[in-house]
Amino acid sequence: MKLTFLFLFSNFIAASWIPSVQAANLPFVKDFTVEAKESRKKQAPILVLFMSSSCPYCEIVLQDFLLPMQRDHAYDNRVILRQIETGSSAKMIDFNGVVTTQNAFSRKLNVWGIPRVVLFDSNGQVLTSINGLLTVDYYLAYLDNAIDESQAKIKAANK
Repeated sequence: MKLTFLFLFSNFIAASWIPSVQAANLPFVKDFTVEAKESRKKQAPILVLFMSSSCPYCEIVLQDFLLPMQRDHAYDNRVILRQIETGSSAKMIDFNGVVTTQNAFSRKLNVWGIPRVVLFDSNGQVLTSINGLLTVDYYLAYLDNAIDESQAKIKAANK
């Protein structure tokens, strides 16, 4: 009994020294002018998930599609992934360098249904969007098509 206690106690102490690993998350938009510079450099669209923490469909889009996409290096130069909490009063900077909130920016874009994925160019122009979760089985294909379509629009505009 004493040996078991010492074993468990030593494992507890050792585990407390291991740095905790935070779960990966999609970065929230803080400054669109920063994302715009990266977008111009990569010639890649900025994909923004407009969501609410109380929306189960938003969580599916985030956990099952966008976070795996963020971890997949094949997307590194294809798209910039961000999120906006539609009800949040957190400050952010829009594409024009104006300080606003995530909520005000969402209202300005008339985001009323969530989840909503919007792809922007580096000037803040909406290239395409996906409203709702649609069919889960095909959602990754919808995302890939939206990214491809947006990249083609960016490349055509830069010619």
